[in-house]
Amino acid sequence: MLRALLLALVMLAAAGPARAAGDIDTCRNSTAEPAARLAACESVIADESITGPSRAAAFWYRGDTLMKKRDYDGAIAAFTTSHEIAPQNVMVINARGIAYSYKGDDEHALADYDLCLQLRPTFGSAYNNRGLIFMRRGELQRSLDEFNLAVKYIGNDQSRYLHHYNRGRLQGLMKRYEESLADFAEAQRANPDGPQVPGYRCLTYIGMGRFDDALTDCNTALAKSPNNLYALTNRANAYLGKGNLDAALNDYNQVLKVNPNYVRAYVGRGQLYEKRRNLAAARTDYRAVANAVAAKREDIDTTLARAVAKERLEALLGTAAPASKAPQPAGPRKVALIIGNGAYKNVAPLDNPPRDAKLIASTFRDLGFATVTLSSDLTRDKFFAALHEFGLESEKADWAVVYYAGHGMEIGGVNYLIPVDARLKADSDAETQAVALEQVIASVAGARKLRLVMLDACRDNPFEKTMQRTIALKLVNRGFSNIEPEAGFMVVYAAKHGETALDGDSVNSPFATVLARVIREPKIEVRKLFDIVRDDVWKATNRTQQPFTYGSLPGREDFYFVAEK
Repeated sequence: MLRALLLALVMLAAAGPARAAGDIDTCRNSTAEPAARLAACESVIADESITGPSRAAAFWYRGDTLMKKRDYDGAIAAFTTSHEIAPQNVMVINARGIAYSYKGDDEHALADYDLCLQLRPTFGSAYNNRGLIFMRRGELQRSLDEFNLAVKYIGNDQSRYLHHYNRGRLQGLMKRYEESLADFAEAQRANPDGPQVPGYRCLTYIGMGRFDDALTDCNTALAKSPNNLYALTNRANAYLGKGNLDAALNDYNQVLKVNPNYVRAYVGRGQLYEKRRNLAAARTDYRAVANAVAAKREDIDTTLARAVAKERLEALLGTAAPASKAPQPAGPRKVALIIGNGAYKNVAPLDNPPRDAKLIASTFRDLGFATVTLSSDLTRDKFFAALHEFGLESEKADWAVVYYAGHGMEIGGVNYLIPVDARLKADSDAETQAVALEQVIASVAGARKLRLVMLDACRDNPFEKTMQRTIALKLVNRGFSNIEPEAGFMVVYAAKHGETALDGDSVNSPFATVLARVIREPKIEVRKLFDIVRDDVWKATNRTQQPFTYGSLPGREDFYFVAEK
Protein backbone atom coordinates (compact mmCIF):
# COMPACT_ATOMS: atom_id res chain seq x y z
CA MET A 1 0.00 0.00 0.00
CA LEU A 2 2.75 2.40 1.02
CA ARG A 3 4.67 1.42 -2.11
CA ALA A 4 1.61 2.17 -4.30
CA LEU A 5 1.15 5.56 -2.65
CA LEU A 6 4.81 6.47 -3.19
CA LEU A 7 4.58 5.35 -6.82
CA ALA A 8 1.54 7.56 -7.34
CA LEU A 9 3.34 10.56 -5.83
CA VAL A 10 6.34 9.99 -8.10
CA MET A 11 4.08 9.84 -11.16
CA LEU A 12 2.38 13.10 -10.16
CA ALA A 13 5.73 14.80 -9.64
CA ALA A 14 6.93 13.62 -13.02
CA ALA A 15 3.82 14.95 -14.66
CA GLY A 16 4.57 18.45 -13.33
CA PRO A 17 2.05 21.11 -12.29
CA ALA A 18 -1.39 20.90 -13.80
CA ARG A 19 -1.96 23.37 -16.64
CA ALA A 20 -4.91 25.72 -16.29
CA ALA A 21 -7.64 25.15 -18.83
CA GLY A 22 -8.12 27.82 -21.49
CA ASP A 23 -10.75 30.44 -20.64
CA ILE A 24 -12.82 30.22 -23.81
CA ASP A 25 -15.79 32.23 -22.54
CA THR A 26 -13.75 35.34 -21.62
CA CYS A 27 -11.66 35.08 -24.78
CA ARG A 28 -14.79 35.19 -26.95
CA ASN A 29 -16.55 37.87 -24.86
CA SER A 30 -16.35 41.14 -26.84
CA THR A 31 -17.41 43.15 -23.76
CA ALA A 32 -14.62 41.82 -21.55
CA GLU A 33 -11.90 44.14 -20.31
CA PRO A 34 -9.13 44.04 -22.98
CA ALA A 35 -6.29 42.90 -20.71
CA ALA A 36 -8.43 40.17 -19.16
CA ARG A 37 -9.64 39.10 -22.59
CA LEU A 38 -6.10 38.91 -23.95
CA ALA A 39 -4.98 36.84 -20.96
CA ALA A 40 -7.91 34.52 -21.53
CA CYS A 41 -7.08 34.15 -25.23
CA GLU A 42 -3.44 33.45 -24.41
CA SER A 43 -4.62 30.72 -22.03
CA VAL A 44 -6.66 29.24 -24.87
CA ILE A 45 -3.61 29.27 -27.15
CA ALA A 46 -1.53 27.60 -24.42
CA ASP A 47 -4.14 24.87 -23.96
CA GLU A 48 -3.39 22.58 -26.89
CA SER A 49 -6.50 20.53 -26.19
CA ILE A 50 -8.62 23.43 -27.49
CA THR A 51 -9.05 23.31 -31.25
CA GLY A 52 -11.37 24.64 -33.95
CA PRO A 53 -13.19 27.99 -33.87
CA SER A 54 -12.29 28.81 -30.25
CA ARG A 55 -8.59 28.45 -30.96
CA ALA A 56 -8.91 30.45 -34.16
CA ALA A 57 -10.69 33.22 -32.23
CA ALA A 58 -7.88 33.33 -29.66
CA PHE A 59 -5.24 33.86 -32.36
CA TRP A 60 -7.47 36.47 -34.01
CA TYR A 61 -7.67 38.45 -30.76
CA ARG A 62 -3.92 38.19 -30.28
CA GLY A 63 -3.49 39.60 -33.79
CA ASP A 64 -5.98 42.37 -33.16
CA THR A 65 -4.14 43.37 -29.97
CA LEU A 66 -0.77 43.39 -31.74
CA MET A 67 -2.17 45.46 -34.61
CA LYS A 68 -3.37 48.10 -32.16
CA LYS A 69 0.21 48.23 -30.87
CA ARG A 70 1.37 48.63 -34.48
CA ASP A 71 3.27 45.36 -34.35
CA TYR A 72 2.10 44.46 -37.83
CA ASP A 73 4.44 41.52 -38.38
CA GLY A 74 3.28 39.94 -35.14
CA ALA A 75 -0.34 40.62 -36.04
CA ILE A 76 0.07 39.06 -39.50
CA ALA A 77 1.61 35.93 -37.94
CA ALA A 78 -1.30 35.60 -35.49
CA PHE A 79 -3.94 36.18 -38.16
CA THR A 80 -2.23 33.64 -40.42
CA THR A 81 -2.42 30.97 -37.71
CA SER A 82 -6.07 31.83 -37.13
CA HIS A 83 -6.72 31.56 -40.88
CA GLU A 84 -5.04 28.15 -41.04
CA ILE A 85 -7.39 26.90 -38.33
CA ALA A 86 -10.51 28.52 -39.82
CA PRO A 87 -9.80 29.11 -43.54
CA GLN A 88 -13.36 30.23 -44.35
CA ASN A 89 -13.45 33.07 -41.79
CA VAL A 90 -13.45 36.28 -43.86
CA MET A 91 -13.14 38.49 -40.77
CA VAL A 92 -9.69 37.02 -40.06
CA ILE A 93 -8.56 37.33 -43.68
CA ASN A 94 -9.81 40.93 -43.79
CA ALA A 95 -7.95 41.74 -40.55
CA ARG A 96 -4.73 40.35 -41.99
CA GLY A 97 -5.26 42.46 -45.10
CA ILE A 98 -5.57 45.56 -42.92
CA ALA A 99 -2.33 44.65 -41.12
CA TYR A 100 -0.56 44.24 -44.47
CA SER A 101 -1.94 47.60 -45.61
CA TYR A 102 -0.78 49.38 -42.45
CA LYS A 103 2.64 47.81 -42.94
CA GLY A 104 2.77 49.28 -46.45
CA ASP A 105 2.41 45.96 -48.27
CA ASP A 106 -0.54 46.78 -50.51
CA GLU A 107 -0.12 43.77 -52.79
CA HIS A 108 -0.57 41.26 -49.99
CA ALA A 109 -3.40 43.37 -48.57
CA LEU A 110 -5.25 43.34 -51.90
CA ALA A 111 -4.72 39.59 -52.21
CA ASP A 112 -6.40 39.10 -48.83
CA TYR A 113 -9.32 41.37 -49.72
CA ASP A 114 -9.72 39.47 -53.01
CA LEU A 115 -9.80 36.19 -51.09
CA CYS A 116 -12.49 37.61 -48.79
CA LEU A 117 -14.65 38.44 -51.80
CA GLN A 118 -14.12 35.03 -53.35
CA LEU A 119 -15.48 33.49 -50.17
CA ARG A 120 -18.20 36.12 -49.62
CA PRO A 121 -18.96 38.39 -52.63
CA THR A 122 -21.22 40.60 -50.50
CA PHE A 123 -18.57 41.40 -47.86
CA GLY A 124 -18.66 45.20 -47.85
CA SER A 125 -15.59 45.74 -45.64
CA ALA A 126 -13.28 44.20 -48.24
CA TYR A 127 -14.62 46.55 -50.93
CA ASN A 128 -14.14 49.49 -48.54
CA ASN A 129 -10.56 48.50 -47.78
CA ARG A 130 -9.70 48.02 -51.44
CA GLY A 131 -11.15 51.47 -52.08
CA LEU A 132 -8.86 53.00 -49.45
CA ILE A 133 -5.77 51.55 -51.14
CA PHE A 134 -6.82 52.80 -54.57
CA MET A 135 -7.64 56.25 -53.15
CA ARG A 136 -4.20 56.49 -51.56
CA ARG A 137 -2.63 55.52 -54.88
CA GLY A 138 -4.57 58.24 -56.67
CA GLU A 139 -6.70 55.77 -58.67
CA LEU A 140 -9.82 57.72 -57.85
CA GLN A 141 -12.36 56.19 -60.26
CA ARG A 142 -11.28 52.70 -59.31
CA SER A 143 -11.61 53.69 -55.68
CA LEU A 144 -15.11 55.05 -56.29
CA ASP A 145 -16.17 51.77 -57.87
CA GLU A 146 -15.05 49.92 -54.73
CA PHE A 147 -16.73 52.36 -52.36
CA ASN A 148 -19.98 52.06 -54.34
CA LEU A 149 -19.95 48.32 -53.72
CA ALA A 150 -19.02 48.86 -50.07
CA VAL A 151 -22.09 51.10 -49.66
CA LYS A 152 -24.24 48.56 -51.50
CA TYR A 153 -23.27 45.80 -49.07
CA ILE A 154 -23.49 47.64 -45.75
CA GLY A 155 -23.78 45.26 -42.80
CA ASN A 156 -24.45 47.51 -39.79
CA ASP A 157 -24.40 51.12 -38.58
CA GLN A 158 -20.67 51.07 -38.03
CA SER A 159 -19.97 50.02 -41.61
CA ARG A 160 -22.66 52.46 -42.83
CA TYR A 161 -20.72 55.28 -41.15
CA LEU A 162 -17.31 54.16 -42.40
CA HIS A 163 -18.28 53.40 -45.96
CA HIS A 164 -20.25 56.61 -46.47
CA TYR A 165 -17.66 58.96 -44.97
CA ASN A 166 -14.89 57.28 -46.98
CA ARG A 167 -16.90 57.68 -50.17
CA GLY A 168 -17.76 61.23 -49.17
CA ARG A 169 -14.09 62.03 -48.74
CA LEU A 170 -13.31 60.55 -52.16
CA GLN A 171 -16.20 62.37 -53.85
CA GLY A 172 -14.76 65.62 -52.51
CA LEU A 173 -11.36 64.82 -54.02
CA MET A 174 -13.12 64.14 -57.33
CA LYS A 175 -14.96 67.49 -57.08
CA ARG A 176 -18.33 65.70 -56.90
CA TYR A 177 -19.28 68.02 -54.10
CA GLU A 178 -23.03 67.48 -53.80
CA GLU A 179 -22.54 63.72 -53.77
CA SER A 180 -19.84 64.20 -51.15
CA LEU A 181 -22.18 66.17 -48.89
CA ALA A 182 -24.89 63.54 -49.30
CA ASP A 183 -22.50 60.82 -48.18
CA PHE A 184 -21.36 62.81 -45.16
CA ALA A 185 -25.01 63.41 -44.21
CA GLU A 186 -25.70 59.68 -44.40
CA ALA A 187 -22.62 58.96 -42.28
CA GLN A 188 -23.80 61.41 -39.64
CA ARG A 189 -27.22 59.78 -39.54
CA ALA A 190 -25.49 56.50 -38.75
CA ASN A 191 -23.22 58.06 -36.12
CA PRO A 192 -24.05 61.68 -35.17
CA ASP A 193 -20.96 61.95 -32.95
CA GLY A 194 -18.49 60.48 -35.44
CA PRO A 195 -15.36 62.68 -35.38
CA GLN A 196 -14.20 62.22 -38.97
CA VAL A 197 -17.09 63.82 -40.84
CA PRO A 198 -16.52 67.50 -39.85
CA GLY A 199 -12.80 67.33 -40.63
CA TYR A 200 -13.29 65.85 -44.10
CA ARG A 201 -16.46 67.78 -44.95
CA CYS A 202 -14.51 70.96 -44.23
CA LEU A 203 -12.40 70.15 -47.32
CA THR A 204 -15.50 69.62 -49.45
CA TYR A 205 -16.85 73.03 -48.42
CA ILE A 206 -13.48 74.61 -49.23
CA GLY A 207 -13.62 73.08 -52.69
CA MET A 208 -17.13 74.52 -53.15
CA GLY A 209 -16.02 77.97 -52.01
CA ARG A 210 -18.34 77.77 -48.97
CA PHE A 211 -15.66 78.99 -46.60
CA ASP A 212 -17.91 79.91 -43.67
CA ASP A 213 -19.39 76.40 -43.67
CA ALA A 214 -15.87 75.02 -43.89
CA LEU A 215 -14.79 77.05 -40.87
CA THR A 216 -17.77 75.82 -38.90
CA ASP A 217 -16.86 72.21 -39.60
CA CYS A 218 -13.16 72.71 -38.93
CA ASN A 219 -13.92 74.42 -35.63
CA THR A 220 -16.22 71.53 -34.70
CA ALA A 221 -13.42 69.07 -35.41
CA LEU A 222 -10.94 71.15 -33.41
CA ALA A 223 -13.34 71.44 -30.48
CA LYS A 224 -13.34 67.65 -30.26
CA SER A 225 -9.58 67.35 -30.85
CA PRO A 226 -7.69 70.64 -30.30
CA ASN A 227 -4.34 69.13 -31.33
CA ASN A 228 -5.61 67.77 -34.64
CA LEU A 229 -3.07 69.16 -37.11
CA TYR A 230 -5.07 67.88 -40.07
CA ALA A 231 -8.13 69.90 -39.01
CA LEU A 232 -6.01 72.93 -38.11
CA THR A 233 -4.42 72.90 -41.56
CA ASN A 234 -7.86 72.58 -43.12
CA ARG A 235 -9.01 75.62 -41.15
CA ALA A 236 -5.98 77.55 -42.37
CA ASN A 237 -6.91 76.57 -45.93
CA ALA A 238 -10.44 77.83 -45.33
CA TYR A 239 -9.14 81.16 -44.01
CA LEU A 240 -6.82 81.36 -47.03
CA GLY A 241 -9.72 80.80 -49.42
CA LYS A 242 -11.79 83.40 -47.63
CA GLY A 243 -8.97 85.93 -47.86
CA ASN A 244 -8.21 86.17 -44.14
CA LEU A 245 -4.48 85.77 -44.62
CA ASP A 246 -3.47 86.74 -41.10
CA ALA A 247 -5.68 84.05 -39.55
CA ALA A 248 -4.48 81.50 -42.11
CA LEU A 249 -0.83 82.31 -41.46
CA ASN A 250 -1.38 82.00 -37.72
CA ASP A 251 -2.83 78.50 -38.16
CA TYR A 252 -0.10 77.36 -40.57
CA ASN A 253 2.58 78.63 -38.20
CA GLN A 254 0.90 76.90 -35.29
CA VAL A 255 0.90 73.58 -37.16
CA LEU A 256 4.57 73.92 -38.11
CA LYS A 257 5.51 74.92 -34.57
CA VAL A 258 4.12 71.60 -33.37
CA ASN A 259 5.35 69.55 -36.34
CA PRO A 260 7.97 71.25 -38.52
CA ASN A 261 7.82 68.31 -40.96
CA TYR A 262 4.10 68.66 -41.77
CA VAL A 263 3.81 68.71 -45.56
CA ARG A 264 0.32 70.19 -46.05
CA ALA A 265 1.05 73.23 -43.87
CA TYR A 266 4.13 74.12 -45.91
CA VAL A 267 2.13 73.95 -49.13
CA GLY A 268 -0.71 76.07 -47.77
CA ARG A 269 1.69 78.64 -46.39
CA GLY A 270 3.53 78.71 -49.70
CA GLN A 271 0.26 79.56 -51.44
CA LEU A 272 -0.35 82.30 -48.88
CA TYR A 273 3.10 83.78 -49.52
CA GLU A 274 2.34 83.79 -53.23
CA LYS A 275 -0.78 85.83 -52.56
CA ARG A 276 1.37 88.29 -50.62
CA ARG A 277 3.93 88.32 -53.46
CA ASN A 278 6.62 87.04 -51.11
CA LEU A 279 7.89 84.67 -53.78
CA ALA A 280 11.19 83.83 -52.10
CA ALA A 281 9.33 82.58 -49.01
CA ALA A 282 6.89 80.69 -51.22
CA ARG A 283 9.74 78.94 -53.02
CA THR A 284 11.32 78.00 -49.71
CA ASP A 285 8.12 76.40 -48.41
CA TYR A 286 7.40 74.53 -51.64
CA ARG A 287 10.97 73.31 -51.89
CA ALA A 288 10.82 71.95 -48.32
CA VAL A 289 8.23 69.34 -49.30
CA ALA A 290 8.22 69.04 -53.09
CA ASN A 291 10.00 65.71 -53.15
CA ALA A 292 9.73 62.69 -50.88
CA VAL A 293 12.95 60.70 -50.46
CA ALA A 294 11.73 57.79 -48.30
CA ALA A 295 9.54 54.79 -48.87
CA LYS A 296 7.02 55.87 -46.29
CA ARG A 297 3.39 55.20 -47.20
CA GLU A 298 1.64 58.57 -47.46
CA ASP A 299 -2.03 59.47 -47.44
CA ILE A 300 -3.70 60.93 -50.51
CA ASP A 301 -3.86 64.46 -49.05
CA THR A 302 -0.08 64.54 -48.55
CA THR A 303 0.56 63.12 -52.00
CA LEU A 304 -1.66 65.76 -53.60
CA ALA A 305 -0.03 68.50 -51.54
CA ARG A 306 3.42 67.44 -52.72
CA ALA A 307 2.19 67.58 -56.31
CA VAL A 308 1.00 71.16 -55.77
CA ALA A 309 4.34 72.09 -54.21
CA LYS A 310 6.25 70.63 -57.14
CA GLU A 311 4.06 72.38 -59.72
CA ARG A 312 4.22 75.77 -58.00
CA LEU A 313 7.97 75.50 -57.37
CA GLU A 314 8.61 74.89 -61.07
CA ALA A 315 6.41 77.88 -61.91
CA LEU A 316 8.32 80.10 -59.49
CA LEU A 317 11.85 79.06 -60.35
CA GLY A 318 12.12 81.92 -62.83
CA THR A 319 11.25 84.44 -60.11
CA ALA A 320 14.46 84.07 -58.10
CA ALA A 321 16.53 87.21 -57.76
CA PRO A 322 19.10 87.54 -60.59
CA ALA A 323 22.70 86.85 -59.74
CA SER A 324 24.64 89.84 -58.48
CA LYS A 325 26.53 91.81 -61.13
CA ALA A 326 29.40 92.37 -58.72
CA PRO A 327 32.67 90.68 -59.70
CA GLN A 328 32.59 87.00 -58.80
CA PRO A 329 35.54 84.68 -58.17
CA ALA A 330 36.45 82.31 -60.98
CA GLY A 331 34.72 78.95 -60.93
CA PRO A 332 31.41 77.89 -59.39
CA ARG A 333 30.07 79.64 -56.31
CA LYS A 334 30.09 77.11 -53.49
CA VAL A 335 28.28 77.34 -50.15
CA ALA A 336 28.21 74.90 -47.25
CA LEU A 337 26.29 74.31 -44.02
CA ILE A 338 28.18 72.24 -41.44
CA ILE A 339 26.35 70.90 -38.37
CA GLY A 340 27.84 68.98 -35.46
CA ASN A 341 25.44 67.84 -32.74
CA GLY A 342 27.10 66.39 -29.66
CA ALA A 343 25.72 68.06 -26.51
CA TYR A 344 22.55 65.96 -26.28
CA LYS A 345 20.45 66.89 -23.27
CA ASN A 346 18.48 63.70 -22.71
CA VAL A 347 20.99 60.99 -23.69
CA ALA A 348 24.74 60.63 -23.35
CA PRO A 349 26.64 63.33 -25.28
CA LEU A 350 28.81 62.61 -28.31
CA ASP A 351 32.34 63.99 -28.27
CA ASN A 352 33.30 63.72 -31.93
CA PRO A 353 30.53 65.49 -33.94
CA PRO A 354 31.44 69.08 -32.94
CA ARG A 355 35.12 68.33 -33.66
CA ASP A 356 34.23 66.64 -36.95
CA ALA A 357 32.13 69.65 -37.94
CA LYS A 358 35.02 72.04 -37.21
CA LEU A 359 37.39 69.88 -39.25
CA ILE A 360 35.10 69.79 -42.29
CA ALA A 361 34.25 73.51 -42.01
CA SER A 362 37.95 74.38 -41.90
CA THR A 363 38.57 72.15 -44.91
CA PHE A 364 35.83 73.80 -46.96
CA ARG A 365 37.12 77.27 -46.09
CA ASP A 366 40.60 76.24 -47.24
CA LEU A 367 39.04 75.01 -50.49
CA GLY A 368 37.64 78.48 -51.21
CA PHE A 369 33.93 78.06 -50.52
CA ALA A 370 32.16 81.42 -50.72
CA THR A 371 30.39 80.85 -47.41
CA VAL A 372 30.80 78.13 -44.79
CA THR A 373 28.25 78.22 -41.96
CA LEU A 374 29.32 76.19 -38.91
CA SER A 375 26.56 75.37 -36.44
CA SER A 376 26.97 73.13 -33.43
CA ASP A 377 24.56 71.59 -30.92
CA LEU A 378 21.35 72.72 -32.61
CA THR A 379 17.96 72.41 -30.94
CA ARG A 380 14.98 71.54 -33.10
CA ASP A 381 13.96 75.12 -33.77
CA LYS A 382 17.53 76.29 -34.45
CA PHE A 383 18.06 73.31 -36.75
CA PHE A 384 15.08 74.23 -38.91
CA ALA A 385 16.07 77.91 -38.86
CA ALA A 386 19.57 77.02 -40.06
CA LEU A 387 18.14 74.94 -42.91
CA HIS A 388 15.79 77.77 -43.87
CA GLU A 389 18.59 80.33 -44.03
CA PHE A 390 20.83 77.97 -45.94
CA GLY A 391 18.06 77.28 -48.43
CA LEU A 392 18.00 80.98 -49.29
CA GLU A 393 21.80 80.97 -49.63
CA SER A 394 21.66 77.91 -51.91
CA GLU A 395 19.51 79.79 -54.42
CA LYS A 396 22.47 82.11 -55.06
CA ALA A 397 25.00 79.32 -55.46
CA ASP A 398 26.21 76.80 -58.02
CA TRP A 399 27.15 74.26 -55.33
CA ALA A 400 25.31 73.69 -52.06
CA VAL A 401 26.72 71.18 -49.56
CA VAL A 402 25.44 70.09 -46.14
CA TYR A 403 27.57 68.02 -43.75
CA TYR A 404 25.93 66.69 -40.58
CA ALA A 405 27.50 64.77 -37.70
CA GLY A 406 25.42 63.59 -34.76
CA HIS A 407 22.62 61.17 -34.05
CA GLY A 408 20.35 60.04 -36.86
CA MET A 409 18.01 57.12 -37.37
CA GLU A 410 15.17 55.70 -39.42
CA ILE A 411 11.75 55.54 -37.80
CA GLY A 412 8.60 54.35 -39.50
CA GLY A 413 10.04 54.62 -42.99
CA VAL A 414 11.43 58.16 -42.53
CA ASN A 415 15.07 59.12 -41.91
CA TYR A 416 15.54 61.71 -39.16
CA LEU A 417 18.43 63.80 -37.85
CA ILE A 418 18.18 64.28 -34.09
CA PRO A 419 18.42 67.75 -32.50
CA VAL A 420 20.12 68.03 -29.11
CA ASP A 421 16.87 68.77 -27.25
CA ALA A 422 14.94 65.72 -28.54
CA ARG A 423 13.36 63.51 -25.89
CA LEU A 424 11.79 60.80 -28.07
CA LYS A 425 9.86 59.08 -25.31
CA ALA A 426 8.03 57.29 -28.11
CA ASP A 427 9.20 56.58 -31.64
CA SER A 428 6.26 58.57 -33.01
CA ASP A 429 7.69 61.70 -31.31
CA ALA A 430 10.31 61.88 -34.07
CA GLU A 431 7.76 63.47 -36.39
CA THR A 432 7.52 66.53 -34.14
CA GLN A 433 10.91 66.54 -32.38
CA ALA A 434 13.38 65.58 -35.12
CA VAL A 435 14.34 66.80 -38.60
CA ALA A 436 13.25 64.71 -41.57
CA LEU A 437 16.07 64.09 -44.04
CA GLU A 438 13.94 65.49 -46.87
CA GLN A 439 14.12 68.89 -45.15
CA VAL A 440 17.92 68.75 -45.30
CA ILE A 441 17.89 67.72 -48.94
CA ALA A 442 15.43 70.54 -49.67
CA SER A 443 17.92 73.07 -48.26
CA VAL A 444 20.40 72.33 -51.08
CA ALA A 445 17.77 72.05 -53.82
CA GLY A 446 18.06 75.68 -54.93
CA ALA A 447 21.67 75.33 -56.09
CA ARG A 448 22.17 75.53 -59.83
CA LYS A 449 24.56 72.60 -60.31
CA LEU A 450 25.80 70.39 -57.46
CA ARG A 451 23.52 69.47 -54.54
CA LEU A 452 25.26 67.32 -51.96
CA VAL A 453 24.35 66.07 -48.46
CA MET A 454 26.81 64.12 -46.29
CA LEU A 455 25.62 62.35 -43.15
CA ASP A 456 28.08 61.10 -40.54
CA ALA A 457 25.10 60.15 -38.42
CA CYS A 458 24.39 56.43 -38.64
CA ARG A 459 24.97 55.68 -34.95
CA ASP A 460 23.09 53.33 -32.62
CA ASN A 461 19.79 54.65 -31.33
CA PRO A 462 20.63 56.16 -27.91
CA PHE A 463 16.93 56.28 -26.98
CA GLU A 464 16.40 52.55 -27.60
CA LYS A 465 16.14 51.46 -23.94
CA THR A 466 13.56 54.08 -23.01
CA MET A 467 11.72 54.68 -26.28
CA GLN A 468 8.17 53.37 -26.44
CA ARG A 469 7.63 51.42 -29.65
CA THR A 470 4.44 52.36 -31.47
CA ILE A 471 5.58 52.08 -35.09
CA ALA A 472 6.44 48.60 -36.28
CA LEU A 473 7.38 49.42 -39.87
CA LYS A 474 11.02 49.10 -38.87
CA LEU A 475 13.10 48.41 -35.79
CA VAL A 476 14.56 51.72 -34.71
CA ASN A 477 17.84 50.50 -33.31
CA ARG A 478 20.50 51.62 -35.75
CA GLY A 479 21.26 53.64 -38.83
CA PHE A 480 19.28 55.04 -41.72
CA SER A 481 17.22 53.28 -44.35
CA ASN A 482 18.06 53.48 -48.02
CA ILE A 483 16.62 56.37 -50.03
CA GLU A 484 15.95 57.34 -53.62
CA PRO A 485 16.60 61.07 -54.06
CA GLU A 486 15.60 62.66 -57.34
CA ALA A 487 18.13 63.09 -60.15
CA GLY A 488 20.51 65.96 -59.51
CA PHE A 489 21.06 65.17 -55.81
CA MET A 490 23.76 63.13 -54.11
CA VAL A 491 23.42 61.89 -50.54
CA VAL A 492 26.37 60.20 -48.86
CA TYR A 493 25.98 58.08 -45.73
CA ALA A 494 29.04 57.51 -43.57
CA ALA A 495 27.77 53.93 -43.20
CA LYS A 496 25.58 51.86 -45.48
CA HIS A 497 21.86 51.84 -44.71
CA GLY A 498 21.04 49.74 -41.65
CA GLU A 499 24.63 49.89 -40.38
CA THR A 500 26.33 52.14 -37.84
CA ALA A 501 29.09 54.69 -38.30
CA LEU A 502 31.98 54.56 -35.85
CA ASP A 503 33.30 57.43 -33.76
CA GLY A 504 36.74 55.84 -33.87
CA ASP A 505 39.57 56.04 -31.37
CA SER A 506 40.97 59.40 -32.48
CA VAL A 507 39.87 63.00 -32.26
CA ASN A 508 37.70 62.65 -35.38
CA SER A 509 35.47 59.94 -36.83
CA PRO A 510 36.92 57.69 -39.55
CA PHE A 511 34.59 59.21 -42.15
CA ALA A 512 35.46 62.83 -41.29
CA THR A 513 39.18 62.03 -41.16
CA VAL A 514 39.24 60.38 -44.57
CA LEU A 515 36.91 62.95 -46.15
CA ALA A 516 39.01 65.91 -44.98
CA ARG A 517 42.12 64.30 -46.47
CA VAL A 518 40.79 63.00 -49.79
CA ILE A 519 38.73 66.08 -50.61
CA ARG A 520 41.91 68.20 -50.78
CA GLU A 521 43.46 66.07 -53.51
CA PRO A 522 43.34 67.78 -56.92
CA LYS A 523 41.57 66.57 -60.04
CA ILE A 524 39.39 63.93 -58.37
CA GLU A 525 35.87 64.11 -59.76
CA VAL A 526 33.21 64.03 -57.04
CA ARG A 527 31.76 60.65 -57.98
CA LYS A 528 35.17 59.01 -57.88
CA LEU A 529 36.10 60.96 -54.75
CA PHE A 530 33.39 59.27 -52.71
CA ASP A 531 34.41 55.88 -54.10
CA ILE A 532 37.88 56.56 -52.71
CA VAL A 533 36.40 57.73 -49.38
CA ARG A 534 34.39 54.51 -49.22
CA ASP A 535 37.43 52.33 -49.84
CA ASP A 536 39.66 54.20 -47.38
CA VAL A 537 37.06 54.19 -44.57
CA TRP A 538 36.45 50.47 -45.20
CA LYS A 539 40.18 49.86 -44.82
CA ALA A 540 40.64 52.18 -41.83
CA THR A 541 37.84 50.47 -39.89
CA ASN A 542 39.04 46.93 -40.65
CA ARG A 543 36.09 46.35 -42.98
CA THR A 544 33.47 47.25 -40.37
CA GLN A 545 32.18 50.55 -41.85
CA GLN A 546 31.30 51.11 -45.49
CA PRO A 547 30.10 54.54 -46.66
CA PHE A 548 27.41 54.51 -49.32
CA THR A 549 26.27 57.00 -51.95
CA TYR A 550 22.69 57.51 -53.15
CA GLY A 551 21.35 59.59 -56.02
CA SER A 552 23.11 60.98 -59.06
CA LEU A 553 24.57 64.26 -60.24
CA PRO A 554 24.02 65.79 -63.71
CA GLY A 555 25.81 63.54 -66.17
CA ARG A 556 27.12 66.11 -68.64
CA GLU A 557 29.40 67.93 -66.21
CA ASP A 558 32.28 66.92 -63.96
CA PHE A 559 32.61 68.37 -60.45
CA TYR A 560 35.87 68.93 -58.58
CA PHE A 561 36.47 70.24 -55.07
CA VAL A 562 40.03 71.01 -56.21
CA ALA A 563 40.20 71.45 -59.97
CA GLU A 564 44.00 71.53 -60.30
CA LYS A 565 47.22 71.98 -58.38
